[in-house]
This record gives sequence, C-alpha cells and structure tokens, in this order.
Amino acid sequence: MDKRLEQLEKEYTSVKIPEQLDDIVRSSISKHRRKKHYGRKWGLGSVAAAALFTACLNVSPVMAKSLSDIPVLGNVVSVLTWKTYTVDKDKYSANITVPEIENSGSDQITATLNEKYKQEAEALYDQFMKDMKDMEAIEGGGHLGVDSGYEIITDTDQLLTISRYTVETVGSSSTVIQYDTIDKQKELLLTLPSLFKNDQYVQIITDNVKEQMRQQMKDTNNDKYYWVAGAGIPDEELFGEFITINPEQGFYITEEGKLVVAFDKYEVAPGYMGNPTFEIPSEILQDVLVSDQYIH
Repeated sequence: MDKRLEQLEKEYTSVKIPEQLDDIVRSSISKHRRKKHYGRKWGLGSVAAAALFTACLNVSPVMAKSLSDIPVLGNVVSVLTWKTYTVDKDKYSANITVPEIENSGSDQITATLNEKYKQEAEALYDQFMKDMKDMEAIEGGGHLGVDSGYEIITDTDQLLTISRYTVETVGSSSTVIQYDTIDKQKELLLTLPSLFKNDQYVQIITDNVKEQMRQQMKDTNNDKYYWVAGAGIPDEELFGEFITINPEQGFYITEEGKLVVAFDKYEVAPGYMGNPTFEIPSEILQDVLVSDQYIH
C-alpha cells in the first residue's frame, strides 16, 4: 500500500471522536430541517456522516491536506475526471480527459453538463479514430493528434468556471476553449446574455475589445497583431476582420469580479496569437448589467 495512503488510514482510524460530536450532529440536523433544499434530499445518516466527516477534517490535518488537492465547488461539490480516452500509435496520438461535476446541488445542471461533456468527448474520440483509419489507408499516412482536457478557472464561494480545451493537430494546430460558469449558491448556469438587461452589451464590449486591440498593436515592445480596422493594417491583410463579438461569446468571470471575453485561435488574429482574451472594464458595463453580484 502507498505510504501516503497508509499514513492517511492511520490518521483516520486513530482519530478520537470528539465528545461534542452528538451536539454537532444534532445541530447539523436542526440546520438541515430549516434549510430549503433543491433536487435531492439528505437523510439522517447523510447529515450525521457529514458532521462526522467535518469533525475528522478538523482533527486530522493529514486527511484535510490529502483532500485539498481536489477542486471543490462549495463544501460538497467536486470536479473530477470521469474518463480519459488515450491513443498512442506511431504518428497518431490522442489524450481526451472528460470532467464530471459531482453534487452541484442541482441534479438538472449536473446531469446536463456531465452529459454534454461525455457526448462531446465521445464524438471527438470517434472522429479521431475515423480520421486515423482514413490516414492509415493512404500511402505514407500522416500525423494526427488531439489533446483535450479541462481546467478550473474560477472557484469562489459563489462561482465556478470550468474551461475545456481541445487542441487538434494535423500539420498545423487549432485550439478551441469552451467555458461553463455556474452560480453555486443559486444553482444557475450563467450565459453572457443572462448578465445583461438588453443586447446593448454586444456593442459596448465589441467597441472596448477593438480599442484594446488597437492599443496593444501600438506598443512596439510586443508583437501583438489582430485583424481589426483602424490599426493601420492594409485592407488586403484583414483576412477575417473582427466586426463584432457573438452574443454568446465565450467568457468567464474572474475571482475579482471582472468579465473576460475569450476568442478561439484564428478567430480574431493569426495563429501565433493563440486564444486571445480581453478583460472588460466593469465601469463601462454598469448601466447594462442586470446586477453587480457577479461583475463589479
């Protein structure tokens, strides 16, 4: 058995149950009865187990440290790896890691997101296998790769943002990043339109992003380059001129309450620019925000 696990088991089994545990359990039960629940209900055994688990964490630093590496949503929800698809064959490689949200407090949100993650990963894997088979049938074959996974971008008492990235390589590479932001307290999946009173935000954010692009390109100390008019770029070089953001543009909210809009590789700039992101000043959004609970 791994030494770390042995130590953890030793710490756990040697924990002296506090004499006040009965009071802790009764207090938890009382709070549970007063609290409004959504989706699933907890039984008495679950409440007692939660109280005991909390007590064990308080008296066992080793146990607490071992669990601290898991990204936690609130006090009970975790983002874990559900499955990983792997292929490592000659000139073909795939590594597709699928996240799974557990105990979000909303069965519907959890089920919807998890099903989406699983279906997208399975489709990505099936497409990779098909493309690999097609390439193998061609004399000389080719190189093919896909790398997909997830990261926790924001994790506060209220918000959790999961970013899921997919890098596909066939000669050159393309990168797509998707973001899902959850209000853990209200059990809501946030969208960009849901943050605003009306669609005026589209033009406000678009104008600010364009201005940031132009300012960055004026700085001779960097090599920033965007397909934006008004930055001195000849018309013939504006291959895919950036006109406006999508009303459903990818976004996330930082732990400091700042809105960040994100673009895919090649969406607004040459490939070497990667996946550009722009933090939008909160003050220019105040008049069109539904509230300042998320962005401030």
